[in-house]
Amino acid sequence: MEITGLLAAWRAGEETALARLMEAVHGHLRELARRQFARERPDHTLQPTALINELFLRLQHDLAIPWDDRNHFFAVAAHIMRRILVDHARKKQALCRGGDDVTLHADEQMLPGVGPQSIEILALDHALKGLARIDAVQHQVVVMRFFGGLTVAETASVMAVTERTVHRKWAAARLWLLGQLRET
Repeated sequence: MEITGLLAAWRAGEETALARLMEAVHGHLRELARRQFARERPDHTLQPTALINELFLRLQHDLAIPWDDRNHFFAVAAHIMRRILVDHARKKQALCRGGDDVTLHADEQMLPGVGPQSIEILALDHALKGLARIDAVQHQVVVMRFFGGLTVAETASVMAVTERTVHRKWAAARLWLLGQLRET
């Protein structure tokens, strides 16, 4: 059964649908998590497998999501992965009051013109909330591309826009975020 069918079966309450869905999407989610953790600092205490497990735990508690298709599932997964990483950063920072900020590494594709650098994840989350207030589409593109690891084509498909729109929104969002993060 395809992912869209498994999502419908899961939402309808079919007992084995979630297990079959997990099996069907695990490889793709693991690749997304691997890409995300490639940007994280080397001593990150949350591992890709734990991120995926936490993602499924959170999904289990929200059966009310009206899944459209596999692309919608991966878009929601990207948003949840971002929340998990931010929540993890907040908990770690709370444990280490006065300690190091929790960072991730941005590359040239994320922040053009500055090269590889570390970004404090809570500052990025704050900037993304500001971006969401200004341009929800740019915010969605950043979450899907940066946190979800989706390609331009995948992002365009999920958002039902052209690849050109994704390129434009991605470029504008990166420049705006760069300005916000330089101010912090």
